[in-house]
Amino acid sequence: MTRQRTSGWMVGFTAFAAFMMMLIGSFQIAIGVVAVFNQDFYVTTPNYVFAFDVGVWGWIHLLWGIVVLAAGIAVLRGSVWAATLGSVIAAISAVQAFLFLPYEPFWSIIVIALSVMVIWALTTGLPDYVGDPNPDI
Repeated sequence: MTRQRTSGWMVGFTAFAAFMMMLIGSFQIAIGVVAVFNQDFYVTTPNYVFAFDVGVWGWIHLLWGIVVLAAGIAVLRGSVWAATLGSVIAAISAVQAFLFLPYEPFWSIIVIALSVMVIWALTTGLPDYVGDPNPDI
């Protein structure tokens, strides 16, 4: 089997996705820390379908942020499994941010937009990964 050379575009898209995942993870961690330690910071919306206690949302964001940050680091290292899992994690992150919209709309919209960019970047470069156990990243 001949080894395909990894394109510069693929490397750029993958690096972009990795750094965006690390940024999203950092945002999620920051949102979580604020919600855990200062529950009065976020304004709660009455009669919201997905209403949780702000502290619960804080722990969800904190733990999820750590997962997204770790996945971003793994994508940056060039792991095939991380690129595949990164797309799934970014999709879950976008859904989680959507559910958090009533509490913090500005940050939620930023996380959703960055998550969509990560999914795009990882899925456009993913075919180059297939069959290449050692990508040149």
